[in-house]
Amino acid sequence: MSGDVPGGHNTPINHGVAAFLRGAHHLVDDAQLPGWLRPHQGEHRFPVMVAVALAAVLQLALPERLSLGPRWILPSLELALLVALTVANPLRLVRHSRPVRAMALVLVAAITLGNAISAIAFIVDILNGNKSTSHASTLLRVGAEIYLTNIIAFGLWYWELDRGGPFLRSTGAATHPDLLFPQMAMPELARLDWHPRFVDYLYVSFTNATAFSPTDTLPLSRWAKLLMALQSAVSLAVVGLVIARAVNILGT
Repeated sequence: MSGDVPGGHNTPINHGVAAFLRGAHHLVDDAQLPGWLRPHQGEHRFPVMVAVALAAVLQLALPERLSLGPRWILPSLELALLVALTVANPLRLVRHSRPVRAMALVLVAAITLGNAISAIAFIVDILNGNKSTSHASTLLRVGAEIYLTNIIAFGLWYWELDRGGPFLRSTGAATHPDLLFPQMAMPELARLDWHPRFVDYLYVSFTNATAFSPTDTLPLSRWAKLLMALQSAVSLAVVGLVIARAVNILGT
């Protein structure tokens, strides 16, 4: 098929109506759709494995007082869930089921919960002038560990929730994006087979945590807006208090 818009006009299909045309296969060929709307191979497991393992290591490195119970409990749970998910999809994310989906969300929730508890305890220590926050090196190290874990946790949330998660995105069934990447708005600047991967979502998380607001990728759905707002608030509280406390220590 030519891929022209019906009606006798030889006008190229605009990417803005691609979602509508996605449901009308008799109107358009898959080759005419932008890469992020076309089915593609499932993502590689390795980048996600590295991110989750790093988050577990960062949580293990935190002082015991900033953890929920013994500090090894949540990291152990996270690594156990990671092993189970890796067994289900060793190389690429191609097998989808409700139990696998549930395990993936529980994994991200565990990382987020552990980091939230650590962040709250750390902020309380700073506000109370706890002796543990009186050394600049320790203060900056712990703050960096919580900050980096925050980036990983929210990067995983964006990756797991955008357009129903990595599996649905790979099938091309989810047509309404929750996060609008620049390559979606300007497909002429991207490869024909471009689609967002985990590293893209991790970058979104990093820029949101650093700028305390969206940068080049815009949240479209309400959950994406709220999640970005929450991440910015956590980052601002941790970074702001750490800097203020460090300046106070170095100035005395």
